[in-house]
Amino acid sequence: MRVIIGHDHREPEATRVALKSLRKFGIEGEVLATPKLRAQGLFWRPEDARGGQRYDFTSQAPCATEFSNSRFLTPILGTGFVLFVDADVVFLEDPRSMLIEVKAEHAVSVVKHPYGMQAPGVKMDNQIQTAYDRKNWSSVMLFNCDHPANRRLSLRDVNERPGRDLHAFYWLHDEEIGELWKGWNWLVGEQIRPQPLLIAHFTLGGPFTPGWLGGPHDEIWLEAAR
Repeated sequence: MRVIIGHDHREPEATRVALKSLRKFGIEGEVLATPKLRAQGLFWRPEDARGGQRYDFTSQAPCATEFSNSRFLTPILGTGFVLFVDADVVFLEDPRSMLIEVKAEHAVSVVKHPYGMQAPGVKMDNQIQTAYDRKNWSSVMLFNCDHPANRRLSLRDVNERPGRDLHAFYWLHDEEIGELWKGWNWLVGEQIRPQPLLIAHFTLGGPFTPGWLGGPHDEIWLEAAR
């Protein structure tokens, strides 16, 4: 199983530690570098920077990271099972264990966070978060890239559809979206810590965030960094 980690040049330590925590399980992760995808002609969404935040013209909305929408190239460019995760995660269990939760009819499997449109509006690093249905489902996605339903998603879709549609998995029917155990995408600081904890997702920021003042679960990330 391939593992792809989104990368934002503003938080290189987040990517480094995510890769390091994955390597503990004998897996060499791959980095999703959006500038490289642009150079290859695979990603052409028009964006600029406004007030220290990226702005996506197609969505007419801010985007929190460089890989906010480029992540959806995963099922197009990959084969077999490919896991995509945000950079701000720490692996506490071998992600290949996810495969026992996957069913043949599922084109993607995710933790189905319940709050949807009620997500916080601003992250700890002052990056505006756009509210959309199925918020944070796309931060940990196990794709079956060979599933025929994923053929409905094209390069043009990834580059020209509004991001809110992509993050809501608009190309899939509900029954084609599988559900993973909540421990595979624990939103640190937003949810009660699950047992077992498998992936800690520091979606509100962490020790890798410039100006971070500290949080009650920082030790998870700091231990992985060490």
